[in-house]
Amino acid sequence: MRFLVRILVNALALAAAVVLLPGVTIAGSASLAASIGATPATLVAYACIAAVFGLVNALVKPIVSFVSTPLTCLTLGLFSIIVNALMLALTGWLSEFTPFVLSIDSFFWSAVLAAIIVAIVSALLGWLLPDTRREPARD
Repeated sequence: MRFLVRILVNALALAAAVVLLPGVTIAGSASLAASIGATPATLVAYACIAAVFGLVNALVKPIVSFVSTPLTCLTLGLFSIIVNALMLALTGWLSEFTPFVLSIDSFFWSAVLAAIIVAIVSALLGWLLPDTRREPARD
């Protein structure tokens, strides 16, 4: 359940970035749109891209964050925005091997601004959604 909530949050955050930035787009599969319709195909595309983004954040981001710790400390945490933009760019590259493609036209403006938007929307949605972890029973 928690995994599905994270995919939903990532999909909504990516949708906000796509709506607000003209250089960031998510394209779905034309054959899927022909078979189930345009709106469900778009929802599937956002869910698949969000799943890839979640996997990249879970597997690659901790390694990149650890290696870039000196730069992050030197810039007082601002380099973490660049790390998030790199994760979006990596998601865009990985999505080229799937029927659903996240395209970012320029790294500096589009990817960095998209990383800021995704971080803000994810934080807000994470704050609004209830925590699904169970509290330990108190005696």
